[in-house]
Amino acid sequence: MITKERTTKETQIVLSLEVYGEGKSEISTGVGFFDHMLEALSKHGWLNLSLTCKGDTHVDFHHTVEDVGIVLGQALKEALFPVGAIERYGNATVVMDEAAVSCALDVSNRPFLVCELDVEGKIGEFDGELVEEFFRALVTNAGLSVHLIQERGKNRHHVTEAAFKAFAVALRRAVAPSARGSIPSTKGVL
Repeated sequence: MITKERTTKETQIVLSLEVYGEGKSEISTGVGFFDHMLEALSKHGWLNLSLTCKGDTHVDFHHTVEDVGIVLGQALKEALFPVGAIERYGNATVVMDEAAVSCALDVSNRPFLVCELDVEGKIGEFDGELVEEFFRALVTNAGLSVHLIQERGKNRHHVTEAAFKAFAVALRRAVAPSARGSIPSTKGVL
């Protein structure tokens, strides 16, 4: 179990993460749609995630979403590195009604994000542009290379939820123990 705390003038975050869990979550960020997405990530990634964030949501949701991505990424990095005998690569395509989103992921320790999601505009009170902000903060701090590609879809809620679930499933597959018993790199280290 990895526990992280981060306090700034904009947010106060307490997070506990277990990568090889059952998908249990207790999440409270003050942003309902974001909580829903993080619960989906936890459930489909089989991550046990406890998270509270008190943020300046009276300003907007940006600081809360980005800072949660930072702290979750830091916890993932601490849990995964140095990399042992895991699969390393994972991919998934998740369908939600008319939407389909694919995620390809590498536990590389070389952060990179390709995010091709058409979710600009509002999803309830949530700004769709924050989806990419969250994933950028997460992958940068976790040391992951991630490609999130929308294959189809019109409903921003469906596209976003499919993206979170696709990331979760790809991550679960990438961190699965490998039968090879060795570090999955020609360098011998990641």
